[in-house]
Amino acid sequence: MFGSRIIARRLAVVPRRWAHSHNPSTRPPLSSVTREDVEHFSKILPSSAVLSTLASETASQAELEPYNTDWIGRYHGKSTTVLKPQTTKQVSEIMRYCYERGIGVVPQGGNTGLVGGSVPLKDELVVNLGNMSKVRSFDPVSGALVADAGCVLEVLSEYIAPHGHIMPLDLGAKGSCMIGGNVATNAGGLRLLRYGSLHGSVLGLEVVLPDGTILDGLSTLRKDNTGYDLKQLFIGAEGTLGIITGVSILTPPAPRATNNVLLALPSFDNVLPLFKKARQQLSEILSAFEFVDRTAYNLAVKHGQGKAMSEEEAEGAECFILLETSGGDGKHDEEKLTALLEDLMGADEPLITTGVISQSPAQFASLWRLREGVTEAVSKEGKAYKYDISIPLASFKEVVDTTREHLRKLGLLREDAVKHVLGYGHVGDSNLHLNICAASYSPEIETALEPFVYELTASYNGSISAEHGLGAMKAHAIHYSKGGVAVDLMKKLKNVIDPKGIMNPGKVLE
Repeated sequence: MFGSRIIARRLAVVPRRWAHSHNPSTRPPLSSVTREDVEHFSKILPSSAVLSTLASETASQAELEPYNTDWIGRYHGKSTTVLKPQTTKQVSEIMRYCYERGIGVVPQGGNTGLVGGSVPLKDELVVNLGNMSKVRSFDPVSGALVADAGCVLEVLSEYIAPHGHIMPLDLGAKGSCMIGGNVATNAGGLRLLRYGSLHGSVLGLEVVLPDGTILDGLSTLRKDNTGYDLKQLFIGAEGTLGIITGVSILTPPAPRATNNVLLALPSFDNVLPLFKKARQQLSEILSAFEFVDRTAYNLAVKHGQGKAMSEEEAEGAECFILLETSGGDGKHDEEKLTALLEDLMGADEPLITTGVISQSPAQFASLWRLREGVTEAVSKEGKAYKYDISIPLASFKEVVDTTREHLRKLGLLREDAVKHVLGYGHVGDSNLHLNICAASYSPEIETALEPFVYELTASYNGSISAEHGLGAMKAHAIHYSKGGVAVDLMKKLKNVIDPKGIMNPGKVLE
């Protein structure tokens, strides 16, 4: 059994300075929604689709709270009005009016984001797309699915399943997140290793621009090289350039056979050799390779998210890997997976101590629940500071350990302050979810973490936002991952498309 490696190298954490000037905006201040505005919106939408405290008969502030508060409870807005359109035409009319009035607009889907990107920061108008939930078309031959932006990801998965297809992304929040929000944040998910990012899966978009103009780009073609690929501007733009109302996406054929196995590793040093060996021996059937450190595993088990191993089997493991295969021949896939496991266990210096392989659909789901349930387990344990970063694979543990030591030196690693520092994520795309679980949100802890985490990430030439986006949380820190020229160009694009700055103000770009 391998022991834990002691990190001897001290990282030189040097902040990346932004050399370009940041000119203050000369835009006029945004307008607040008035009673007269609500009356106008009531002419566009049915009364049931207009929720406003300005019209006392429609909603109370308590009823608006779910739309004003993000999923983890860290960001709270003060919107007085939420609109729930059913058609793209209605969205267009809303945006045309808001553009004329200079009203800030926050597009909102399932509101499952982790960086405050889908809630207002002040009293902006919320346009919630939950009522836009129709599947417009599906081609079972090409796999092209066209759907409203408000379709829930899991509902879309169930819709295409009888046709032998699956969605190209899978998220822990699939039961409530919506495809428009997935695209707007360029969600990565659990199987990016196999199916790639949404930049490749999305075939076309329908977008309502800030002035109400409808950009109809719902192509179902896999190849279209005529001019600029405009849809790419809106994938990952987090609603700052327009409201995505329709999505055309390529869905891959469903695998005929799936397997997964949870592996216990005596040392984090074994993760990369294991990943290399898995890719070599499993090749095209490897669909997920998920990392869970010991603290994350313990919390998931503690809070009932699954118990794949006995305490004796898990004893001594420094971390765990959830590996999934998916292919077209069950017998062939099982043979390859069995050969890999025998090779891992039979080596002179085994990379794993033990493993649990699923033997039924229920066990398959149970193993995934252990990994997907880490987020919920952390939320039950306390308040989470979540940093979704991309760094070299070999540095996952080092970053977690460095952050923990930093907090310890500041005297914050205690039960009434920071309770746990943990890491889990997607090895296949170098995405680490660094979580700091605290007893409560506090300025002292936030100051200790920011900009420390961003500087630490920059020291590895990493990205401060691997997925989930920048939102309100990281807008000020974009320069840790993007140079001045890139940020200036983004601002120019924003000013051209949204010259009044009404789209999701305060997000992505300050």
